[in-house]
Amino acid sequence: MDVIERYLEAVAAQLSTEDREDIIAELRDLILSRVEAKEEALGRALTGEEKEAILHEIGHPLVVAARYRKGPDSLIGPELFPYWLFGAKAGLIVIAGLQALVLLLRVFGDPADFGQAIAQGFHGFFTGALTLLGALTLAGAIMEHYGLKPAWLTKWRIGDLPAYGLADPARWGAAVSGAAQVRTGQASKAKEKRDWAGRLESREASEALWSLIAGTVFVLWWIGVLHVPGLSQFGLRSGEVAVTAAPIWSALFAPILAWAVAGTAVDALGLIQPHAARLRAFLKIPVSMGGLWIGWRLFEARHWFTLTQGDQVARVEGGPTNVSIEALRAVNEAGRGVFDTAMTLSTVLSWVLVVMMLALVLDIIRQMWRMATLRD
Repeated sequence: MDVIERYLEAVAAQLSTEDREDIIAELRDLILSRVEAKEEALGRALTGEEKEAILHEIGHPLVVAARYRKGPDSLIGPELFPYWLFGAKAGLIVIAGLQALVLLLRVFGDPADFGQAIAQGFHGFFTGALTLLGALTLAGAIMEHYGLKPAWLTKWRIGDLPAYGLADPARWGAAVSGAAQVRTGQASKAKEKRDWAGRLESREASEALWSLIAGTVFVLWWIGVLHVPGLSQFGLRSGEVAVTAAPIWSALFAPILAWAVAGTAVDALGLIQPHAARLRAFLKIPVSMGGLWIGWRLFEARHWFTLTQGDQVARVEGGPTNVSIEALRAVNEAGRGVFDTAMTLSTVLSWVLVVMMLALVLDIIRQMWRMATLRD
């Protein structure tokens, strides 16, 4: 096959079938006219190398095909690229933070597997990073190809500006270290003091960030992605004790997962739109009510765990009977056997659950007050 025909086939493969024939016919005429002009000037037929030189002058098949292609010439155009870059930077920082937290938990849980924890941390970061960048690029390419223009490309509010600090590593570092924001000594008092709304937005974003991280770690642990050593057994002086979860945890697996995911979703909203404090307060009320329902179901079930050591089997049972001063005194006098340990855990976990439920009640009251007093 002639070199020109091979060139035209390569170009045609990049074009849509609808316009392919017309474009190739036009391109063939252009090439042949150049060949004829060169042959006329030389007074002889061109060699294969001379024909290739003409094709090189016309351009690479992919570049030539792109001149005729309809639609955008890039996956992410200049209009969308700043948004893609912000999403990539903020997402990578969040992924790095989560992996660092998971790594810390693994190291404290099982220091002997430090090397393996490091390797898993790097693997988790690169896997999450590739998934994030791929999803962002795919979304951007679809928007670019179909000419989609969401409202946030042209319509934005001053209240949204604090969220863009998520892509600033320095701000995350300051938040983690607890460092105060940089203040200029020459600024006036009015500029040094942030107004009430500004303080609210900063507090909302910070609260949402840490709550989102904690919620995400809990969800990963709950579904089995993150393993925390030492929860299925622990040691006593008399030997190892195996811990078995009661049936209530299987029954509440889906509700607890839904509750945790809903909580992280609300926190993510607070992180993306820290100014929407009233909306976040509204959404947190049903989440807290769901937590109360789960806590009540656990109280009703009573049986939470079973401790097994050899032939000895003791149940960890919660409930109102364990939430008393007498129960706390009994914990102080308890021994270190399996049954005494089960009794101690029953009392401690019952008190913890009661405190958590009271905190949820107070949170519902707090969010209702915020709804009544705040405006987005």
